[in-house]
Amino acid sequence: MQYVADLEPNADGALQIMYGIDGRRDLTESIREDLTGYAGAYPVRIGNGAFDQRQNDVFGSVLDSILLHSVRSKRLPRRLWPIVETQAQCATDVWREPDQGIWEARGAPQHYVSSKLMCWVAMDRAAKIADIRGDPAAEAKWRATAEKIHVDILAKGVRDGVLRQHYDTEALDASTLLAAVFGFLPANDERLRASVEPIAKDLTEDGFVLRYRTGETDDGLSGKEGSFLICSFWLVSALAIVGETQRARDLMDRLISIASPLGLFAEEYDTSTGRHLGNFPQAFSHLALIEAVGRIVFSDLVAELS
Repeated sequence: MQYVADLEPNADGALQIMYGIDGRRDLTESIREDLTGYAGAYPVRIGNGAFDQRQNDVFGSVLDSILLHSVRSKRLPRRLWPIVETQAQCATDVWREPDQGIWEARGAPQHYVSSKLMCWVAMDRAAKIADIRGDPAAEAKWRATAEKIHVDILAKGVRDGVLRQHYDTEALDASTLLAAVFGFLPANDERLRASVEPIAKDLTEDGFVLRYRTGETDDGLSGKEGSFLICSFWLVSALAIVGETQRARDLMDRLISIASPLGLFAEEYDTSTGRHLGNFPQAFSHLALIEAVGRIVFSDLVAELS
């Protein structure tokens, strides 16, 4: 939280989607011609060309973290309240705008459902933080914006009862599983189950979840990619949330079985070769694993109590 509080925002008050570990803002991408990666992978890049992209999910990620920190520590640090105000204002200003989405697509900006969803998370969490702080005016204002976003997503981002990748497509995207993880819809809402099941059925290879079908998404990339492990762990969480606990546990067992000898996970997994691909180890994969285990444990506790 101190790191977040120390970060230099953009001119509009928004935080970037990423910074250097020392807080630097400029992560201009360069290529090392003299190096190759694992098994000859090329090119080797330093930096990240997506550092200055518009990704509207960043506000929700930050404010969800601040809410969790405030609830667990039973206090809202004074340095964090201005960040809550600026990120809530940024989400309010941009939620209607298209962006590059959670996957950093290098194609044309779209009205990605997951980006709108995370703007909803931003306003929902901001309202809850305002309640903790004892600011009813801010809570009411931010709660009203959260409701507008909620209505907009359900009106424009749903086809045949299923959450889609963005407002102008029928394509599926694993990031819509965040609707379950972040509580956008209640566990017993049929639209939530209807959104989880097609991903489990139609967006998987050998039971592992793809982030999307590359032929249906203008991501600016070429070639085949493996299944994304964060998405498979999201599916574990979503299945547990909608009451499919045994299916969630079965998928978790399969995921644990492919861990490296050190129990680590990469970014992607190639089901045809059994090889881990991409960044290794990948923090996002492990964070989603922890979330998924927690959901299964919670489901078990609820079952015992009932």
